[in-house]
Amino acid sequence: MNQQTLLIGQTIWFEGDAMQSGPDAARISTRGGIVIEQRKVVARGEADLMRESYPQAKIVDYGNSLILPGFVDAHMHYPQTRMIASWGKRLIDWLNTYTFPEEMTLADPAEARARADLTLDLALSHGTTTQVSYCTIHPCSVYAFFDAAAARGMRVFAGKTCMDRNAPDGLRDTPQTAYDDSKALLQRWHGVGRAEYVITPRFSPTSTPEQLEALGALWAEHPEVLMQTHLSEQTDEIEWVKSLFPKAKDYLDTYEQFGLLGERALYGHVIHLEPRETDRLAETGAAVVHCPTSNTFIGSGIFEAAKLASRGIRIGLATDTGGGSSFSMLRTMAAAYEIGQLAGTALHPAQLIWLATEGSARALFAQDRIGTLAVGSEADITVLNLTSTPAIAQRHARATDLWEAVFPTIMMGDDRAVQAVWVAGRQVRG
Repeated sequence: MNQQTLLIGQTIWFEGDAMQSGPDAARISTRGGIVIEQRKVVARGEADLMRESYPQAKIVDYGNSLILPGFVDAHMHYPQTRMIASWGKRLIDWLNTYTFPEEMTLADPAEARARADLTLDLALSHGTTTQVSYCTIHPCSVYAFFDAAAARGMRVFAGKTCMDRNAPDGLRDTPQTAYDDSKALLQRWHGVGRAEYVITPRFSPTSTPEQLEALGALWAEHPEVLMQTHLSEQTDEIEWVKSLFPKAKDYLDTYEQFGLLGERALYGHVIHLEPRETDRLAETGAAVVHCPTSNTFIGSGIFEAAKLASRGIRIGLATDTGGGSSFSMLRTMAAAYEIGQLAGTALHPAQLIWLATEGSARALFAQDRIGTLAVGSEADITVLNLTSTPAIAQRHARATDLWEAVFPTIMMGDDRAVQAVWVAGRQVRG
């Protein structure tokens, strides 16, 4: 008989979209139970009922700690881990000064694996069990990331970052090699274990029309995979795109005209959108990814989550390491709250948790597997200590409901709040 494990604590899960329904979408138990067996969630409910229904289960009682799905980081750059929190640049200077030199080093397979190991371990220490990463142009960087994730049992999404212009020697490929390498990597990795391949043009300024067309053709051949890129992050970037694509209707059109717009598209940042772009994102079912610490750290602007959600656009949440200034999805949720305040629409704690879990999973078409505590989902679970520091504990003591109890950890929590992490039913922290 397979070993069953019953996790007991406070639990939150969702029935519906919290960006649409707010806290009404959440289901809360102050004494809930989650039963794990063979890497999956097999039951959930009130703890006493779970004890009666699964009397042979090993019990792990977390008391008043909060049991959540593992966090899902929907947009990050693992090659940039070592350069996080580098001072004083906007996007284009950031790429030239920090990003491109760092990415050059991942031509070395050993360095790529070391960077992947470091990144994934940092993610797990902060309760993140899934990452969606850009790699570099080097195929070995993709192998390194997927190999490192497999060693930890993590579900991850990643792809070779394609660039054939406006990048230094050693970081450029061609339309043909971008297509060939991406296709070979997709065929090698997509669906192997918990790996999922993502077609990955960095963004329009670093790909010629010929390369975008080649990647659009590859996506048309494999519509089951995701495609990720960047869109409308900074105003000077948008002006650059206009100069490179003078016949395009707008930034989004530089992707759409080459077949790089669809429901399995993930666009990072999407801050300075034209009305037509918002319309097309909504019409095609594409997803967008909010990167709040990055948007403030490099001065990009205000993401309007409530406005985009009102159009039915799926939204994920992400650290955007290393443009983002934290590996923590708690800090990322806090930044999303702060930006929501600046945009005139404060996000409820339920919405912040949703974005970091099931919302991001929905953006990835993976909500049946990750970002949820639903029966049948993969048992990626994070347990939060809601009194992890004196400052948090004193505010928690005055809470009148669970949302008030959780919110101080969202706003002030860090890796000290992460009491335990389970990946595919195996405890890896705590």
